[in-house]
Amino acid sequence: MDIKPLRYFVEVARHASFTRAAEVLHVAQPAVSMAIRKLEAELELTLFHRNDRKVVVTDEGQRLLEHASRILQMVDDAQLEMQELRGLTRGEVRVGIPGMLGSYYFPPILMAFRHQHPNLRLSVVEAGTGRLQEMLQEGLLDLAIIVADAVPDELESSVFLRQQMMVILPQDHALAQQSHISYEAFFNEELVLFQQGYFHRKAVDQIAKRGNCTPNIGFETNLLPLIKSIVKQGFGISTLLAMVLRDDPELVAIPFEEPVWLDLSVAWRRQGYLSRANRAFVDFVLAHSAAAEAKEQG
Repeated sequence: MDIKPLRYFVEVARHASFTRAAEVLHVAQPAVSMAIRKLEAELELTLFHRNDRKVVVTDEGQRLLEHASRILQMVDDAQLEMQELRGLTRGEVRVGIPGMLGSYYFPPILMAFRHQHPNLRLSVVEAGTGRLQEMLQEGLLDLAIIVADAVPDELESSVFLRQQMMVILPQDHALAQQSHISYEAFFNEELVLFQQGYFHRKAVDQIAKRGNCTPNIGFETNLLPLIKSIVKQGFGISTLLAMVLRDDPELVAIPFEEPVWLDLSVAWRRQGYLSRANRAFVDFVLAHSAAAEAKEQG
């Protein structure tokens, strides 16, 4: 079986469109349609339901999609490894970082890594940890930052950061003088939360389940400055990593009565080829984390 039709097939399935797949592949749309028809004839199966508005993968096509995605990823990994053995590759790191860490933890790391490795290209994607994990498994990313307690068997990971989730309040809030805050007291307040798919929201949902509470959600947004502004104006409270509250005197950070800790990992595909550039980035992140921990303890 030729590899090219499989690439065409995967892109059509991914975009549910022959036209969009052709644009991504930089080929003419008729070439994509012809390749898919030939593939269907070769397999003696119908891979797509076609209508005027949408292209839908058939049950048989879905089974092929699982195999094709793995095959193409293995081919890409093999090509990259062979290029590196010949010394012809241009180093690139494709890493996914959730917004909170992208704003408050990773900027100095990314700049320092780029300074140390000026010939490597950094491509950074921001999304929730759930989506980043999916993109990693689909081969759209080489590395991703995910929550350490939810690493599937298909991925390998290494913990690099442990942070406490803190309740954030305006200075004049009735709970602002407490030494700690119970789950019940937190969920009695109107909350400003990230949307589903982000580790922040998953942590809140886990806290709610642990305390048998129902979140009273007033605002949902993935914009950190907006969350902090809403809290400052007294329209709700939230919970964020401790690092987000540094150097912001208008907000008060108080731990939960039962502390909530998050372990964050840098992850990659277990069966994938981790290039020299990506290995260098993982090593750099872990070294930075170890140095920061040693500094705090010293």
